Amino acid sequence: MNAARWMPGWMASYDRGKAVQDGVAGLVVTMLLVPQSLAYAMLAGLPPHVGMYASILPLLAYALFGSSMTLSVGPVAVASLMTAAAIGPLAAPGSAEYAQLAVLLALMGGVVLLLFGLLRMGFVANLLSHPVISGFVSGSAVLIALGQLKPLLGIRASGETALHLLVSLLSHARELHLPTAALGSAAVVLLWAARRHLAGGLRRLGLGPASADIAAKLAPMGIVLAAIGLVVAVDLDRAFGVAVVGAIPAGLPSLGLAMPSLTQLQVLLVPAVMIALVGFVESVSVAQSLAIKRGEAIDPDAELRGLGAANLASAFSAGFPVTGGFARSVVNFAAGARTPLSGVISAALMAIVLLGMTALFERLPLTVLAATIIVAVVGLVDLATARHAWHYDRADALAWGATAAGVLVLGVEAGVGVGVALSVGTFLWRASRPHLAVVGRVPGTEHFRNEKRFAVETQPELLMIRVDESLFFANVAEVVRRVQQELARRPGVRHLVLDMAPVGHVDLTALEALERLHADLRDRGIDLHLAEVRGPVMDRLVRTGLPGRLSHPAFLSLHAAVEKLAPGRPGQGRATPPREPERTPA
Repeated sequence: MNAARWMPGWMASYDRGKAVQDGVAGLVVTMLLVPQSLAYAMLAGLPPHVGMYASILPLLAYALFGSSMTLSVGPVAVASLMTAAAIGPLAAPGSAEYAQLAVLLALMGGVVLLLFGLLRMGFVANLLSHPVISGFVSGSAVLIALGQLKPLLGIRASGETALHLLVSLLSHARELHLPTAALGSAAVVLLWAARRHLAGGLRRLGLGPASADIAAKLAPMGIVLAAIGLVVAVDLDRAFGVAVVGAIPAGLPSLGLAMPSLTQLQVLLVPAVMIALVGFVESVSVAQSLAIKRGEAIDPDAELRGLGAANLASAFSAGFPVTGGFARSVVNFAAGARTPLSGVISAALMAIVLLGMTALFERLPLTVLAATIIVAVVGLVDLATARHAWHYDRADALAWGATAAGVLVLGVEAGVGVGVALSVGTFLWRASRPHLAVVGRVPGTEHFRNEKRFAVETQPELLMIRVDESLFFANVAEVVRRVQQELARRPGVRHLVLDMAPVGHVDLTALEALERLHADLRDRGIDLHLAEVRGPVMDRLVRTGLPGRLSHPAFLSLHAAVEKLAPGRPGQGRATPPREPERTPA
């Protein structure tokens, strides 16, 4: 038996020359992963060390089943926020029941993703438009930042929406803990300065661009270590009451899996599916953008299986939902990772930290973790997409704004629902209002173009309409209505030709509408004709007998239709000049 058949493609063809690059990248990513895993676990309402649990086996599982060479899987901000939103109403954060529900959320999401992958449903990545995903992530980033003001300032506050959080923060403002707020504010300033200016400063000092960027992205680890040193030196936690992480259990997580009860399944299924799909869409976007830079390709179905396996592994090791992280993946790419072995190395290093270095992070201030989260998520607010959508397509801009507002005003789950509804609704609205064009011949040619955009020749007894959309139940009534409107404007028409070149599908409802249109036109002395019908569409129409009932078989081209139906007739040229035809629909 050939063992290579059962290996991932990258492993079967592994080149030792890549080992050094993967090793360096694995080390670099681990330095970013440690503070992020602690912070995102806290964001999810879990003890910080659970984030480290979720950063070991998931990396191994993804390396075996995923397709991206540089995607770094683990805890991320948005998935952590969605986890807290899903479990918060069901159990007290930090409790054993809460942790168990987080495990079940990862388990159920993993099963959903794995099932979708086995069924080859990678196309679900296309069901949510980019403006909707961008609006959701942007709204979530603002909500996360507001929520982290509580530990940043040492204030006890609560709330699931932006308004509730703001009201709660203001009502508890008198509880501001000055040492905590001072340390957290300083951390925010340092992290922000490092994010914006450190790479440029290092380049001016002579460091290479790639090395400078990596060093700047590792600044959070340096600031975390500096904060720990300050707490130890000044005794900030014991003498001044600054909250710290506290005892972290040494050793690897206990392995095991508890199946959800029917009640838990009913309560967690929808949130699990939402977290899984949003994570998958974001992960695929990151993986694709990085793969393109190296001329590589990813397989969305394999990504489903890889992320599904990663979430199952997280559940098996007492973790919570995970997905591909943008910042870590970019660092992994920039550090020179060539294969998922870099993730395996990061997992091994995280295991070493858990086995012998947990004491180092026990006096890490929670306010610094909050600062790390705030600075990280502020970069996720994508105003550029909102501006671009506003100038290009107001419907997409509305989708962005409504989704972001839905997250802030209604909460995370409702925001996802708003986004999904807007994606589907926008698609159906546009599909139900297809573009139709009355076309005529460009003088001296066999080309036919929209009479509103070009000076074309038309005949009074011949009306040619191009349908720029497949015909189905949601739009065929509008198409027929528009056709009847054009016929009413031209009482002398004796032949109606539908240009079917753009039509890729005709469903049963549309077929019946065409048959009714044919019967109505026949009663009015008008012949219906079809032209440039695609092969697969014609195959289906032939089985219904419709082409045989028309006065002429389908024409191969509009030119052929004109030659047959209005031979030698002088055209009526329109005075409308062409309006940048190379940049506008024909």
